[in-house]
Parts: sequence; structure tokens; C-alpha cells
Amino acid sequence: MKVVIAPDSFKGSLSAQEGAQAIERGVLKAMPGANTVLVPVADGGEGTLDSLVAATNGRKVAVTVSGPIMVPVEAAYGILGDGKTCIIEMASASGLYLIGPEHRNPIATTTYGTGELIKKALDNGCRRFILGIGGSATNDGGAGMLQALGMRLLDANGESIGPGGAELSKIEVIEDGEFDYRIAESEFLIASDVQNPLVGPNGASFVFGPQKGATPEMVELLDANLTHWADLVEKKTGTRLHDKPGAGAAGGIGGAFQAFFPSETKRGIDIVIEYTGLSAKMEGAACVFTGEGQIDYQTASGKTPMGVAEAAKTNHIPVFALAGSVGNGIDQLYQYGIHSITSIINGPMSLAEAMENGAELLEETSEQVMRTFLAALSEKS
Repeated sequence: MKVVIAPDSFKGSLSAQEGAQAIERGVLKAMPGANTVLVPVADGGEGTLDSLVAATNGRKVAVTVSGPIMVPVEAAYGILGDGKTCIIEMASASGLYLIGPEHRNPIATTTYGTGELIKKALDNGCRRFILGIGGSATNDGGAGMLQALGMRLLDANGESIGPGGAELSKIEVIEDGEFDYRIAESEFLIASDVQNPLVGPNGASFVFGPQKGATPEMVELLDANLTHWADLVEKKTGTRLHDKPGAGAAGGIGGAFQAFFPSETKRGIDIVIEYTGLSAKMEGAACVFTGEGQIDYQTASGKTPMGVAEAAKTNHIPVFALAGSVGNGIDQLYQYGIHSITSIINGPMSLAEAMENGAELLEETSEQVMRTFLAALSEKS
């Protein structure tokens, strides 16, 4: 019997690879002869680089770049197995997890390091890019990234602006004469599920700014600054970002890609499914296991369990989703092909205990789910 195991990470507890291995151990306890196929996946956020590098037998390249507050950080980009495609997680250079709560201030944080990552990959010969833009600490409209790649954003005195969303209001001129010419020669596939526009009540600042440390006063300022930036970008490129779907992703970096890069945007999970060959690996499977740290109503917005289930549904393969916690609104997920959703928590325990024992809990739960599935098959026959 073939069993496909395709979880995302259980954040703070297990990587996607570790989660897949724990599920495999449980499945094999229930059915020692099972043919298990492990495909650790991600939805465009954290773990996407590792997932695609592993699935394609690629490699990671370690680099030092500027972090969200311009302090150097150790980051990496991936070269996929084809030797041509570069995978970058924006969060590794400009992520919220890189800074403590006391430094979470989108007035000051910058995407400069993301631009440096792209530049280093260009220097290494890469011309095809996949960029996961989740988990950012920034709200600068991608201005820092553009500056790192040679674009000059000048104030009234002809001086370059500094880092952060507060500086956008100072821009008077966008000069692209020194913008890296290799950008135009490249392809950029943006992994993002965010459809928010750049500005307004549903824009980057109002919806995502508070998560990055913005006060209500900061949100108003950031939105006004992004509006000024969008006006300049429209005048420069003809692309109106103000109300463009997806322009508000990752503090507005989504809009920078739309306006200045030869880019296309797709759901992160769809990109991962394509590059890992997950659909083909599901052929002939009796069932599929997936999961992540929390499954709730947000899962239907394109997170890993939903994407895996959609891929399995076309082949009429049952999908069992395992989660550290199960929240509200899961009923809607069954229409996408998930057959059951099970919490791995087997008794009263603290979050710290659950995360520390995540592998054991995941193994035990997958064993029980697999035993139930086998019993149902036995009754059928």
C-alpha cells in the first residue's frame, strides 16, 4: 500500500521534514509493509526554500546580508536541482523573526537585505527566481530592495532616502538609470496568497502593520507614505498599485515586483506542488497524510493542508490532516478534499510541552489514524 506524507512544518516544534518522518514512523507501526513517500511541503512562507531544495536535489548558498534594521544577518538562497532556478525566502533577510519585539517598528524596518539576496544570486548567474514573500517585518513598499539593486530614490535635495516606511514621504524622484540591468533579463515567480491592495483600509499598513509593531498612529502615517510612493510609481511606470490586488503583500514589496520586475504571482502552495512533483507522486496512493501547526478557517486561504487536499482530490485519494491545534471554521475544509482533521494533543498539556513532544505526539496520532483507515478498508472488503 502506497501512502504519501506531505506535511508543512509544525512551527516552533518540527520542520516539514521532521514532521514527515514522525508521521512515517506512525504509519509503519500500523502497517509495517507500507510504501511511504515523503514530500515535505510549504505554502510559500517559511520552509519553502528547504522543501524545494530537498525535492529537487538542489543546494543552499549561505550569505551575509542586511537584516530588517540594517544589522547583518546570516541568510541563504537555494539553487534548485536544475542548476538555474533560485529560491529566496524574503523572511531570511527581512523577516519578523529576525528581530525582537523591542525592534519591531515598520517605520524603520527595511527590505534592503532582500535586494542584496537577489543581487548575490544574480552575481552567481541565476536568472530564474522563485520568491516567497511571507513573514516580513517591513512596510517600506519594497523601496529598500530596489535601492539595494541600484535604484535611486531621491529627496528634494537630491539625496538618497534612508531605510524604512517613514522615509517614503521624502521621495521626490525615482531614478532607475543604475537599476540592475539583469533584472530585465530574468524571470520572477512570486509565491504569495495575499490579495490586499497597497493602500486604504484593506491595504498593507492597516491590515498587516499592527502585526509588525505599528501603533494606530503609525498605521495612518505608513498608509499615507505608501500612497505617496504609489503616486510616484504610477507616474514613473504607469502601473497603479494603490488598489491593485496583491500589491500590499509583505508591506508593499508585492507592488514593487509588479511595477519594476518581469514577474508573475501564484499561490505559494501551487508553486511548491508543481516543483516537488507532488501530484505525480500521489498516483496510485491509498491515502495522503498532511498537516501543520494549526488548522482553522484560515487554512482555506491557500495553506498547505488545503493545497495538498486539492491535489489529492483530483485522484479521489482520501486525505488525513493532523494539527497541533484545531481551531474554528474547519467545516469548510472538507469540500476541498480533506477527509478528517485530527489534533495530535492527547491530553491536558501546556503549549511548551506540546511543542517539545511534537514528534512523539505526531507519530502516535498518525498510527491511530492509519489503524482506523485500515480497519475501514477491512470492513469494506
